[in-house]
Amino acid sequence: MNGPEVIALGEVMLRFDPGEGRIRTARSFRVWEGGGEYNVVRGLRRCFGLRTAVVTALVDNAVGRLVEDLILQGGVDTSMIRWVPDDGVGGSARNGLNFVERGYGIRGALGVSDRANTAVSQLREGEVDWDAVFSAGVRWFHTGGVFAGLSDSTVDVADEAMAAARRHGVTVSYDPNYRASLWAGRGGAVRAREVDLRLARHADVVVGALGLVGTHPGQTRVGAGEVADALAEVARLLPGAEVLATTLREVPSAGINDWSSAAWSAKTGFVAGRRMPALHVLDRIGSGDGFAAGLIHGLLGGAGLERALDYGTAHGALTMTTPGDVSMATLAEVEALIAGGSAHVSR
Repeated sequence: MNGPEVIALGEVMLRFDPGEGRIRTARSFRVWEGGGEYNVVRGLRRCFGLRTAVVTALVDNAVGRLVEDLILQGGVDTSMIRWVPDDGVGGSARNGLNFVERGYGIRGALGVSDRANTAVSQLREGEVDWDAVFSAGVRWFHTGGVFAGLSDSTVDVADEAMAAARRHGVTVSYDPNYRASLWAGRGGAVRAREVDLRLARHADVVVGALGLVGTHPGQTRVGAGEVADALAEVARLLPGAEVLATTLREVPSAGINDWSSAAWSAKTGFVAGRRMPALHVLDRIGSGDGFAAGLIHGLLGGAGLERALDYGTAHGALTMTTPGDVSMATLAEVEALIAGGSAHVSR
């Protein structure tokens, strides 16, 4: 059996979803798996048919094995999971939980993370043999700011992994994906920006590149007419990057978003993605990761930046039409949407 073509490094959490209700009044939850980096390889496997794997760590108990089972259902290779012994109470390490409600109308989505002291946050430099990981035909490696934000040691692990991937000629992508809760008490947004710039220097492709505009995440609001200049600013910060890409979203309400994208490459310059105004949203969580998966699919297949951007935009849009973090779209649906397909019944 051939090994994985795309590998992600990141945390995989258990997501508790109260459906249309609220976390604080829920009596039952649906359970999904999810994680900023994992969602990308899950989408690449299930929608685009690529062989993928995730490097992560889980505590070896029933909850960790549930996360593993969900990953297996997504078709992602679990052989690179590092299993940490269970002490019975989660004192030494635990598995991360993420409670997320979708929002509706004027009520925005809400996430409540329960992820401190997780097994993967304790992963340290030197514990993964990256040369062995990348010596078996891997074509693409993806990680991001969520994993880097877990702890000081995960920053070093990401740096080590990205450098090893580059040594082996593997294309590297990075998504800044800022989470304020992860950086509270650890230097905040300023420290997050320092880490992003340290890690993104290893990246061939930066997804979510507008997150690097300004002196720290969230400082600068980029208007529709300013995107090209903003991406040019990021390109000057990261002269080694070949492609910069970003989603563009306006949020009139939780259930209706204006959705688009943009990208830049050294070869093509600025490319505007197709616009999807008034997109009806069931669950927006994971849509940026769906965008990344589609973009990577296109770039890996040599489709050209404009077509790759179409794959990303369409796949991200379809990810918002189903519950949970992960994509439930098919390649045929993505291509039909790119071709101008509608929501008419198919039968």
